[in-house]
Amino acid sequence: MTRLQQLFDEQKQSPWLDNLRRGWVTDGELQRWVDRGVRGITSNPSIFQKAIEGATDYDEQFGSLVAGGSDVTAAYWDLVTTDIRSALSILRPVYDASDGLDGYVSVEVSPALARDTAGTLDAARHLHGLIAEPNLYVKIPGTAEGVPAIRQMIADGHSINVTLLFSVDRYAEVIEAYLSGLETLVAAGGDPAPVSSVASFFVSRVDSEVDQRLTSIGTPEALALRGKTAVANARVAYELFLEQFSGPRWDALAAKGAKVQRPLWASTSTKNAAYPDTLYVDELIGPDTVNTIPDATLAQFEEHGTLARTIDADLPGAHAVLDAVRAVGVDLDDVGRVLEEEGVAAFSKSFDELLGSLQTKADQLQHGS
Repeated sequence: MTRLQQLFDEQKQSPWLDNLRRGWVTDGELQRWVDRGVRGITSNPSIFQKAIEGATDYDEQFGSLVAGGSDVTAAYWDLVTTDIRSALSILRPVYDASDGLDGYVSVEVSPALARDTAGTLDAARHLHGLIAEPNLYVKIPGTAEGVPAIRQMIADGHSINVTLLFSVDRYAEVIEAYLSGLETLVAAGGDPAPVSSVASFFVSRVDSEVDQRLTSIGTPEALALRGKTAVANARVAYELFLEQFSGPRWDALAAKGAKVQRPLWASTSTKNAAYPDTLYVDELIGPDTVNTIPDATLAQFEEHGTLARTIDADLPGAHAVLDAVRAVGVDLDDVGRVLEEEGVAAFSKSFDELLGSLQTKADQLQHGS
């Protein structure tokens, strides 16, 4: 049994792969990851930018699309949905064997819609209609504008991956959107059992931002806190998850067959070389969670990762870390705001740059160069 398989079997945490590219589908690499214990796949505009710009695997399909009159935006979505459909097929046995717990593949609405509730709702509905598979997650950013769209999609009976969460306060809004969406679905006579959702709580970027601020403050107390905020933040988020998915309100939904909205730890590669390479996997292990992990970090975890329940080992200590970070002068609300804005901007930049690259390639094809 691999360490990834043990992670699920022993600790009830689902390891997912935070990457997707066509070559992995065609050469069997994606299937090999699944055989080793990967139970789902996440993608985003930055991942697709690297995949499409970094390989010739897409050239034949793209050339056919351009020759057929597709503009570059339509061609982009055709390229992406082809990869998503292939991955959905590979992960479908995991979905079936787990009764819909795992086996999901995520595709994100256009990052240009992050501040547009109605546009996000239309795009999410379109993607769920276009790729009508039960193991598809449509990713919606957990921005203030995204939250109402998330609630409505859940009420409509669709499965959603909420992305770009950085603060516990915003995470609380997302949990409420999920619960109230399910309640609306049930009140209308719908079945909540097929509905699934994860809330993607970003980890390493929190340390990157907070560590920079702690270094600027420069006191011994501030410097001693570097590298501790991200794990503490995620652990407090898990505590909130345990609180909200218990008690009479949740019990009423669970009795109808509703699934918990699992926390998903995202951005779990280590950005600071001074920290252990599996830090954001080892320290966030626990039941009813997902960790979506880049392939390099997956390989590192397979080699020397920890297998122990760590997520709630010291919840008072996690609160103490966050209190100490605030006490030395770091505004964690501002950290969440900045990271959300940067996350939206980064995905938008990747999306725009990729469309620009595709336009250049289309022009070359059309002019025979």
